[in-house]
Amino acid sequence: MEHTFYYFLVLTRNLFSALRIIVAVAAILALLWWFGMRMPGKSLPKAASLSSGEVELREELRANVQKLAGEIGERNMWHYPQLNAAADFIEDSFSRAGLQTRRDSYNMRGQACHNIEAEIPGARPDILLIGAHYDSVFGSPGANDNGTGVAATLALARRFAGKKPKHTLRFVAFVNEEPPYFLSDEMGSFVYAGRCKARGDKISAMISLETIGYFSDAPHSQTYPSPGLGLFYPKVGNFIGFVSNVHSRALLRRVVALFRKHAKISSEGAALPAFVPGVSWSDQWSFWRQGYAAIMVTDTAPFRYPHYHSSSDTPDKLDYDRFTLVVTGMEKVIEDLDKL
Repeated sequence: MEHTFYYFLVLTRNLFSALRIIVAVAAILALLWWFGMRMPGKSLPKAASLSSGEVELREELRANVQKLAGEIGERNMWHYPQLNAAADFIEDSFSRAGLQTRRDSYNMRGQACHNIEAEIPGARPDILLIGAHYDSVFGSPGANDNGTGVAATLALARRFAGKKPKHTLRFVAFVNEEPPYFLSDEMGSFVYAGRCKARGDKISAMISLETIGYFSDAPHSQTYPSPGLGLFYPKVGNFIGFVSNVHSRALLRRVVALFRKHAKISSEGAALPAFVPGVSWSDQWSFWRQGYAAIMVTDTAPFRYPHYHSSSDTPDKLDYDRFTLVVTGMEKVIEDLDKL
């Protein structure tokens, strides 16, 4: 009888321990959802068709991705002439849009590397910065990663050229985001953000456009860095994602609300700790390190895109219609942020 009672006590204690763990995990997930995943506005169930103006934009985006990933091809420090050709193309594209450009250069083992900047002065000193890295990973032509981000940056810059914004609008193409410079002080954006901080630039928002051109309607085409995240987000990769660290949560929620107000494509957002895989995986990380609020816009890259960091990341793999809808949505976001 004593043994039976003892085993009953042990079993009861174990059950209560397991219950406490379950309750704690549930509480953490609830807090994570409430503070980091619950976004304002409603996401569209599916993408809408393109207007005539968006069809024109689609072909512009397609041509720029083709130029970067098809004609220039792999562009990094191992393919230095191509890296410089991409910089020249970006600089020329800004110039042809009527924008003044500047090369923010630094030396990398005896070779010059260039961040390419174009700025539209505003009535106020506050800066809205939109950027994307133009290098590709070793062994890849980088159509989606990150030809799409650069093509979007160029298209957005063209559409704001000649306007008189309240904020200063700054469009920047960053060099050396990919390994071995990734998340290091040798990243082009890290050098750039540090210089911004040193001269006192008032960057109120930084938006990193990172791998934004691949979408799929196939079941289970979307995965996540943590199984728990899959409880809150779609399992089909047909949406555009907005991601930030916890510090940039207010900016993220503002951008998602504005995007959902205008956009014609599904969207999801998450403000998560920077250590969660994927959250810091682009140039927004560099601006976080300097205390700036920054977010990433992404199709989630390796959690969806089967050609990520491979030789098959070519222009023909992209969904240019939905890519276009992302860019038109971001144009409206920038317009509305400038009004605030």
